[in-house]
Amino acid sequence: MPTLDRVGKVKHRRLDQLADLCRQVGDAMQRASVALLDADRAMAEKVISGDAALARARAACEEQLLVTTDLRVVLTAVHAVDTLERMGELALHIARAARRRHPAHVLPDELRAPFADMGQLAITLANTAEQVIRTGDPQLLDFLDDSDDIMDDLHRAVFTAVTRENWPHGVATAVDATVLSQNYERFADHAVSLARRTSAIARGELAA
Repeated sequence: MPTLDRVGKVKHRRLDQLADLCRQVGDAMQRASVALLDADRAMAEKVISGDAALARARAACEEQLLVTTDLRVVLTAVHAVDTLERMGELALHIARAARRRHPAHVLPDELRAPFADMGQLAITLANTAEQVIRTGDPQLLDFLDDSDDIMDDLHRAVFTAVTRENWPHGVATAVDATVLSQNYERFADHAVSLARRTSAIARGELAA
């Protein structure tokens, strides 16, 4: 029978795998945001081609998590992997939008600032979620909640801009901007959910 010390070391290795996967997803969102803001097809292609590697990393992480003996920990960790998969898909959607419109920019100039803020905030949220997975620091959860509120405000600002009567950029651009803004908003929601579900495990507690 494994000792408690050995079980603890195994658990932390599993958490490190989750944290590494979170970092990779954050990197994908960073590249996708650059592709979107700069109409950078090469960067978009990196995200798109890298999705297969992310899928392999997710599968390997999930397989390793299944050897953990506590069923509640397993279920929480598997949910975390699923959440990270969704975050990766959102970054992929943004990269594909940038590639589809290349060499044109997807966004008009007036929306560059809020989307730049959303991109930076998404990266910060992913990085902070990674730290929560590694440390379980409950104080970071409050920061994540506050950051998520800011993301919601940015999303609302974009929606207000594209639905005003004198919006000059057409319906297709308005739809693109709305969907992309939703991608960032959902990415933020997933980052907060991920951190909350894994923080208890990282602190040595069972997740609710």
